[in-house]
Amino acid sequence: MLALPVVISQVGHTLVQFADSVIIGHFAGTISLAAVALGSNIFIIVMVIGLGISYGSTPLIAQLNGRNDYDECGKLLSNSLLINLITGILLFTATALSSAFLLQHLHQTPEVVRQAKPFLMLLGLSVIPMLIFNTFKQFAEGLGFTKQAMLISVWGNVLNIILGVIFVKGLFGVHPMGVKGVGYSTLIDRSIMAIAMSLYIFKSTRFKTYLNSFSIIRVSRKRCMQILRIGAPVALQYAFEISAFSGAGILIGTIGYHQQAAHQIALNMAGITYMMASGLSAAAAIKSGNYFGVKDHRTLRDSAISNYHIVIAFMFVTAFIFTLGNHILPWMYTTDKVVIDIAAQLLIIAALFQLFDGTQVVGLGILRGMGDVNVPTAITFIAYWVVGLPVGYLLGMPLHLGVNGIWFGLVLGLAVSAILLFLRFQFISKKHRDKTIAIIAQD
Repeated sequence: MLALPVVISQVGHTLVQFADSVIIGHFAGTISLAAVALGSNIFIIVMVIGLGISYGSTPLIAQLNGRNDYDECGKLLSNSLLINLITGILLFTATALSSAFLLQHLHQTPEVVRQAKPFLMLLGLSVIPMLIFNTFKQFAEGLGFTKQAMLISVWGNVLNIILGVIFVKGLFGVHPMGVKGVGYSTLIDRSIMAIAMSLYIFKSTRFKTYLNSFSIIRVSRKRCMQILRIGAPVALQYAFEISAFSGAGILIGTIGYHQQAAHQIALNMAGITYMMASGLSAAAAIKSGNYFGVKDHRTLRDSAISNYHIVIAFMFVTAFIFTLGNHILPWMYTTDKVVIDIAAQLLIIAALFQLFDGTQVVGLGILRGMGDVNVPTAITFIAYWVVGLPVGYLLGMPLHLGVNGIWFGLVLGLAVSAILLFLRFQFISKKHRDKTIAIIAQD
């Protein structure tokens, strides 16, 4: 019951990109879809860094709540909000600089770059309300309250779709905006979601006990460092993985805009299943944090193994869907047959890495709940930037396998990450379990 609302609210972040891609693909054409791909490839790195920082508070709040330390939970919320506001402003600045100076130096199709620039700026601005929303979302989820964030995410995505169609196509007297239209719809959607989630936290009586100690002007360096000691490595973990996929997308863009549009379709579909698995990962982090906080290491291990079983079963289903529907699913995005044929091949490769993608993100969540973040960060760097992307470049460019070769390299990176993270979990969980058994035996 804990995992399902978290999964749905996590998917909300990716469904924004899904809606943008579908609307643009059908109403604005292939070049515009490639522009969305280019802008999204840059922005998704910014987004996951912000999300990673915001995740730093959740396991801490889960552990404190397990010990009934309500005042400290409220104080952590104060510090988390400040950290996320500063992070949002810095990330917007980085996105603005990328839009102004970076895009034209990536050897992409000129018209694709022209359309991507304003889209990327609007996405960058939306990261600030997105992180405000996530601050309160992670606080509520750390305490076990997950349904409200889910509902806000669902209705936010409905609003994003409606506004996106109106702005892109130019309905009800609105001038057609093209790619900029989905940028505006995303910004408005995330701003409303931030307001709704913050009002829910401050108005609901269930959080009153926790908020007695909340004060945005009284922050503690110690608590900020607690959050960042978890959040910063988590941000790096996500950044290493997602930037490898974004780097692959930029590399594919040098081949051609048809390939870039097809990459956007396949990556967007894989991103939806990834964020579903990420929701399971977030739930696993919460439960691991609860059990770790009360030193119930045996139950922690049993719960973690159950999460591995759940994500494996789920990703088997998504792999089957990708394989069976590889020529059908791309039609949701475009009618360009060249793009559809390329995307169909990539969806078969995406089906291959579903199990690896699911198990590695759940592994990260379990270890995050236990406070183990530094070694997993090193693992993700090695998996994607030492193995995955270099092998993908070798297969795709010098060995002339093209976009498929680049994706095969990404599959290898995911496999390395999944295996090493599981071995890390086995080592850490058995060590804590054996220590608990030894203490019980002594007593």
